[in-house]
Amino acid sequence: MPQPYQENNAVRKIIHVDMDAFYASVEQLDHPEWRGKPLVVGGNEARGVVAAASYEARKFGIHSAMSSALAAKKCPQLIFAKPRFDRYKEISLQIREIFYKYTDLVEPLSLDEAFLDVTENKMGLKSAILIARQIREKIKSKTGLNASAGISYNKFLAKTASDLNKPNGQAVILPEEAEAFLEKLPIGKFFGIGKVTAEKMQKLGIHSGKDLKEYSLQFLTKKFGKSGLHYFNIVRGIHLSEVQPHRVRKSLSAENTFEKDLISLKEMENQLYPIFEELMRRIEKIGIKGRTITLKLKYSDFTLQTRSKTLEQYPEKGMIWQIGLELLRQEEIPKPVRLLGLGISNLNITEEQEFLGSQLKIPFEE
Repeated sequence: MPQPYQENNAVRKIIHVDMDAFYASVEQLDHPEWRGKPLVVGGNEARGVVAAASYEARKFGIHSAMSSALAAKKCPQLIFAKPRFDRYKEISLQIREIFYKYTDLVEPLSLDEAFLDVTENKMGLKSAILIARQIREKIKSKTGLNASAGISYNKFLAKTASDLNKPNGQAVILPEEAEAFLEKLPIGKFFGIGKVTAEKMQKLGIHSGKDLKEYSLQFLTKKFGKSGLHYFNIVRGIHLSEVQPHRVRKSLSAENTFEKDLISLKEMENQLYPIFEELMRRIEKIGIKGRTITLKLKYSDFTLQTRSKTLEQYPEKGMIWQIGLELLRQEEIPKPVRLLGLGISNLNITEEQEFLGSQLKIPFEE
């Protein structure tokens, strides 16, 4: 087995803390009459998209990114709550205050989850399992909300572990257990492998970590491009990315991978618009602007192309859409397209804004 990352002869101890159905749980916390009932945040019975679903709603097959109309059909008694991002930010800051009591090495991923490196921590505790339990207890005491946690020696495994005993639980993957655990893990449960990639792998006969491990780096790179190296490493428990505190956002984007490749320009234009709308939603929620607009194209053979344009002034909403179309049309699309993305960079964002910022988690596949 590969040796886990070590510093000063100590195996790194990483915790991934993930709030359970955060937005929906906050609404149920603040509205006692909604507790124990199926609830979603975002949209309404007629239109829109589900941003978050309570565990009661999930029993009906409702999940984030589902159309609100379909969610209402699945559960006629479903409660629709409007997002209250000021409230979510308020609670998120209370949770982060708890994190910083243990370590300054905190990498927030969004309002409701973060990585913590507790290899050396302010409490002088040797057990990351104990730290995770204390953090979850303090979050419950402070906010009234439940959190789950995963503990391991790298970020990928910690993230994977945090999903194992949800809701309101925690799990640990020890270095000596990692490879055996990953061999048994269904391919769709690997963090970073979305629905579309999982389906592609399953067509190749890759249904578990053990199956994935049988393929060479050369084969995976040929089939999955640069991501092939990532897949080759993670199934062996290798992930060297460190917890990055105070990371200032460099860009913001939205993208979608399609079940069927797009061939005509008209198809691409039609599919680009909902991606643009999602990007606008994220921009408006965080309250940032960017001078560079970038179009991302991933082709059927997994080759990647980006096209960008930088402006002297920060563009308004309509200009971003027009530039997105301009970038799409600026030259012939040479191959069928499996993924489209649109993003902004050269942002007017500070570290403080990034700390307070939020991303509405509408997870387009991969």
